[in-house]
Amino acid sequence: MSDQSHTLPIDLEQAPAFAGISGLERRAELRRDTARLGALRELAQTRILPLWRGRPLICETGLGLLAPDHALFAEQDGPEIFLGEAGGVFYFARDVSDFEPEGPVPDSTVFFDPSEQHHPSLPVSHVFSELRGAMARLDVLEAELAATARGMFEWHRSHGFCAACGSASEIADAGWVRVCPSCKRHHFPRTDPVVIMLITKGNSLLLGRSPHWPEGMYSTLAGFMEPGETVEKAVRREVAEETGVVVGPVHFVTSQPWPFPSSLMLGCHGEALSTEITVDPEEIEDALWITRERLLEVVAGRDKVISPPRVGAIAGWLMRQWLADRLD
Repeated sequence: MSDQSHTLPIDLEQAPAFAGISGLERRAELRRDTARLGALRELAQTRILPLWRGRPLICETGLGLLAPDHALFAEQDGPEIFLGEAGGVFYFARDVSDFEPEGPVPDSTVFFDPSEQHHPSLPVSHVFSELRGAMARLDVLEAELAATARGMFEWHRSHGFCAACGSASEIADAGWVRVCPSCKRHHFPRTDPVVIMLITKGNSLLLGRSPHWPEGMYSTLAGFMEPGETVEKAVRREVAEETGVVVGPVHFVTSQPWPFPSSLMLGCHGEALSTEITVDPEEIEDALWITRERLLEVVAGRDKVISPPRVGAIAGWLMRQWLADRLD
């Protein structure tokens, strides 16, 4: 099928969102240097990314990065995180979730909420928007900044109490640590490893869908790793649990940070040893095999049942690479 690669309706060289080489240096040595970090934060060229309830500020050119003295920060004193430095510019993120916008607020019950929120101190072109819908428009630096900020603020939101003694913990080290004032335990950000696997057998690919997904959305299978598992074993277990398909050889392909809320997607290619599907309804709603030829129609947006994979997600990247014979 390599002769069909030129017909694919997308750039095959485009990496999954959040996974490119951005040039961002995390500069961890500055996180405990409160005085120096405070001075760097006030530099005119420093930029701060505001996030409202997990939604980064987006403008027509990408991220809505603001100067340190912007009026928005004078009225919103939520927690702030030092993200790092790139090209001599220092980057921070500020949580402005206390702001109450006019108009629609996000619906947490849907897979993707397209609503946008605007703050009166900002141009009309600057809105707080769901990162899933904007990730394909961000350059590699903006993508890493947004993914890091979203994942970190979600961690702070969900880990406000010490796991050892239950006391309220406090933010330290420029946002990268939570410290319990009672038992002195230090807590660090967590990332959950998830295997996401392109399972093939000959000319066919295995896809599945979750019941809460939009109509027509199918994707590669995925699941959280369990303690004590290798990546390969997790791939075989998840596929067997969800579909009953037995998987043989597995190899790792690439990874993608996925800040929804804080996962690391471990992209793999597995070769199936069986084709019979027995869906576990507690895991997924449906699963099916499709041919390479049909996948080409799916990616091109011409299939009548299956919608194209979301641009930027590692699942779609794996599919397109397989179509072009570029996985091995």
